Amino acid sequence: MPVARYGIGVPAAWVYRWILTPIGAGVAFLVAGLWRYVLVPVARYGVALPLVWLYRHVLTPTGHGLAWVFTWLGRGLAAALTWLTKALFVWPWVGLWRYVVVPVVRYGIVVPLVRLYRHVLAPIGRELVDALRVCWRVAGFVSRAVGRVLKWIAWSLVGRPAVWVYRNVCAPVGRWVRDQVWAPARKAAVGAGRAAREALAAARATVRQARRDAWRALVGGARVHEPVEPVVASARTLGSTTTASGAAPAPEISLRKRG
Repeated sequence: MPVARYGIGVPAAWVYRWILTPIGAGVAFLVAGLWRYVLVPVARYGVALPLVWLYRHVLTPTGHGLAWVFTWLGRGLAAALTWLTKALFVWPWVGLWRYVVVPVVRYGIVVPLVRLYRHVLAPIGRELVDALRVCWRVAGFVSRAVGRVLKWIAWSLVGRPAVWVYRNVCAPVGRWVRDQVWAPARKAAVGAGRAAREALAAARATVRQARRDAWRALVGGARVHEPVEPVVASARTLGSTTTASGAAPAPEISLRKRG
């Protein structure tokens, strides 16, 4: 394809290399120079630096001034509202409490009550306490005296006659009953018991012997005499008819009187 190569490609490459490339390089150099030496200085010194200077030396002091003004204005409004609130809702009640209620309570109630207690109730209370102490002591003395009188009257009316009756009536009667009634009754009871035991033993022996005789009569056989335990007489003390269990028998009369 010589036509395409030498008729289109070569002229196009020559135009790109020797015309378009220098033109593009020149345009790029021109744009870079315009950007670096025109637009950047204009933007820096014509826009940025004036804006920074305006922000730093105008807007910032203006903002600080406005903030200071609004701050002090808010503080002033807050102080004014605080004072107004105190003047409307606090100070009247404080003044009423401090200059009306407290003096009235102090000088109208507390001070009179303190003086009444100090100069009237306390002396009356001390006198009442002293009077009650004296009355208590007097009542103690009176009750002690009354108790002693009542004790003497009770002893004279009840105790002394009771002692006399016990010593002169009850004690002799008791000794007489003991010696004349109780002792003979006890002796009789002891003798009756001994006689009953002997009779019972004799009846038991008789019944036993009768049973043996009946058995021998039925069965038959010689009569066997079984040993019988000797009856031991119950011992008695010297000069008395009472017996003592387990004691050896002793004569009622001593040997010295016998001889």
